Amino acid sequence: MRKSLCFILISLFSLLLVGCGQVQGIKNPLNLEVREFNFTNQEGEKFGLDDLKGKVWIADFVFTNCTTVCLPMMANMAELQGKLNEEDLSVELVSFSVDPVIDTPEVLKEYAGNFNADLSNWNLLTGYSQNTIKDFALKSFKAIAIKPETGDQVIHGVSFYLINKDGMVMKDYSGLDAPFDEIINDIKLLNSKE
Repeated sequence: MRKSLCFILISLFSLLLVGCGQVQGIKNPLNLEVREFNFTNQEGEKFGLDDLKGKVWIADFVFTNCTTVCLPMMANMAELQGKLNEEDLSVELVSFSVDPVIDTPEVLKEYAGNFNADLSNWNLLTGYSQNTIKDFALKSFKAIAIKPETGDQVIHGVSFYLINKDGMVMKDYSGLDAPFDEIINDIKLLNSKE
């Protein structure tokens, strides 16, 4: 009887420890460091990594002339923004244009308006060369952003990326079939950490 009780207590304690381990952080984090950047947002203002220090943020890669994946990605980001507001979660959203020659600040602002984006915490960025965004996407997010020599469509990743307060990419999710509940739960985990 005493051995059984001891075994039950040890089992319960082990379960408690496992549960605590999952609550304290993101499981299997990517731990990719976002490289320093200072680009231009839809208002024509400089916006960079320094503006995001100490904040949890979600990033993606899109372009306004996209005829396929960007429309649902933008719609999903706008829906995520609404859900974050409902949860009263302080999160920044950052969309990097992968077609910076076409996507001027004015074009990005108009594009965001098509999705009723709240631009108080959503910055759409441009103001760099095609090579710069290609290198930045690859080195910071392990994502592709390649504009072929022919045609006007850019080949790019379709993920949403969760970045912690220290500028580390923790997790990626499908931007086409966004798992909103999972993203929100992971954001809560990061926001709860000091």
